[in-house]
Order: sequence, then structure tokens, then C-alpha cells
Amino acid sequence: MSSIYRDPEGRWPNTLALSATLLLYPLGFILVFQDAWLINTLGVFALVLSLTWSAYFIHEFAHHAIFKNPKTNARWGTLMTWINGSCFARFEDMRNKHMRHHVERADVVTFDVKGFLLSAPAWWRNTVLALEWAYFPAVEFLMRAFVILLPFRASSSGASSTGKRLRIIAIAFVRITALLALAWASPKAWALYAVSVLIFITLLRFADCFQHTYDAYPLLDNTPIPKDKLRDRAYEQANTYTDVVGVSNTLGCSLMNMLWLNFGFHNAHHERPTLAWYRLPSYHRELYPVDHAQVLTVSELLRSFHTNRVKRILADDYGVVSAKGEARRADRFLGAVGVSFLTAV
Repeated sequence: MSSIYRDPEGRWPNTLALSATLLLYPLGFILVFQDAWLINTLGVFALVLSLTWSAYFIHEFAHHAIFKNPKTNARWGTLMTWINGSCFARFEDMRNKHMRHHVERADVVTFDVKGFLLSAPAWWRNTVLALEWAYFPAVEFLMRAFVILLPFRASSSGASSTGKRLRIIAIAFVRITALLALAWASPKAWALYAVSVLIFITLLRFADCFQHTYDAYPLLDNTPIPKDKLRDRAYEQANTYTDVVGVSNTLGCSLMNMLWLNFGFHNAHHERPTLAWYRLPSYHRELYPVDHAQVLTVSELLRSFHTNRVKRILADDYGVVSAKGEARRADRFLGAVGVSFLTAV
């Protein structure tokens, strides 16, 4: 078994975590069909964890951090996209766009959501902002809609575009049919699944929100970003943040960080992108002191996530982080929106 993994010591961590991701998904659906609300709550937790881990395993597979064989990583990455609904974008497209994030040290995004909202009718823009104020992740759904509609643009033509359109139609048919069947079988189960998806998206966007103060560039093609500043390794680390519950190796802290599959140890990840998820906490402690300036705990970030939830949508940049030791140092850190690797094409 260990021979298929890139890291021989990943045999049990990867096998257990991947098994949990695959098993919790159907188990969650079984539990949300039950009558007891306590069991339904466990079902929502199972679905949220499966959806979240499937997303972060896409990230692991994109870096070829799990299996030795790139094709095996790609196949598993594609499977994960079907669990969390990001399958409208091809895994290789997600991977290529995410690699640009690492190589060019910028947020190379697919859709200029800020520009779209600023040019949209006021009622549309205000509706999106009102939904975001109410904690509904409207921007994330706009990003997903863009991925679906992209092949149907008037400028898209040729056999390749036709194939992409047919692929989108086929995927939409499968997923819509499944959702309608779920709603017909149990409206309550459908509603609980919808709640699970909203929680899952919110967890991902919280993590994405506070991991960088990079410049963002909406690019659909391979156009290089402007060479307007030195984006070296020092720049990368200075504009990358570790958003975790804590950096200690206590059981409670470790379990909470595992909600994001240790994705919060982002400085360590950028220092060594191919290092697998289960090695990141110890690698972070090896590289950085306990009071490292780039560490921002969840407790510090929750206030900013709440108070800036509308402001960050149309902000010109991600804001700034105050110096280490200052009170409420994350309050001016507006954060990013619409930079998920799940909506990159």
C-alpha cells in the first residue's frame, strides 16, 4: 500500500482521511433522512466534513502531494470535485491556475467579481451585498455560475468549445437530477444538504479570506501578470498568513485545525508546497517561532470576517495586518473574496 504514496509515511494518514472523506459523504445523507434531529445534526456534520476535506484533497492532489503517479493524483482529484460540486471545472484547469498562484506569487483568479458588480445595475449589486451581509455567500455562487457559463460565451466557438458545452450540460443534468430526486424523496434532507453546502462554502471562504495580501489579477488565459514589483520568496512569506486555531500540538488544537485539513498552516505550505497535509503542523513549528508575526488565530480573525463581510466585496485591496503585539491586529485585514481554487478555470 505504501508504494503508491509519495511519502511512505503517508500510508495510514492518507488512507484513513481519504476513507473518511468517501464514507462520511453517503453516511451524511443516510443520517439527514432520519427522524431524530440529533441524528440529523450528526448527518450535517458528516456532510460538511466530507465536502470540506474533499475540497482540500483537491488542493493536495493538485500539488501531487499524495500519490507518486501524477495521473493517480488527477483521477482522485476529479473524484473529489464530484463530491463537493466543483466538477464543472476540470481538475487540470484548477491545478494550472493554482500553480500560477505559487509560481507568480499572486492571486490569479478567473472572474473579476468586483468589476462585474461595479458595472452591474444597482439593484443587482445591492442584492448581492445584502445577501453577503446576511452571511449568504452570494459571491461564491457567482463564481460557480461563471465557471458553468464560461463555455457558452458568444466568443467561444469551435469543436473544443462544443465539447466543453456538452460536458457542462451533461454534468448539470446529472447533478440537477440528483438534487431533484433528493428533494422529492425528502424535502428535509434536501434542506439539510443545502445547509451543509452553505457551511462548507463558508468554512472555505474563511480560510481563503485571510491567507494572503497578494495582488489579484483576473486572467482567463496564460497572460503573465505585470512585473511591477519584486515578488520573490521574501515577498511571498511576508504576504502569506497562517490562519489556524493555534500552533500547539495539543489534541484539541490539532483536531480543530484538521477541519481545514491543516490548510491553515499556509506559510509552511508556501515554503514547501509538496509537503502533505499531515506534516504541515510539525513543519511550521520547525520553521517558525511560537510568536511568528505571520500567525493569525481564528479568534483574532472572526471579528474581521464579521465586520468586513460587505466592505471586502468591493474593496480595492485586502487591507493590512497590524504589527505583532498590537491589540486587534486583524481588524484592518479586510481579506480576499472569490479566490477559491475550486472556481479556477
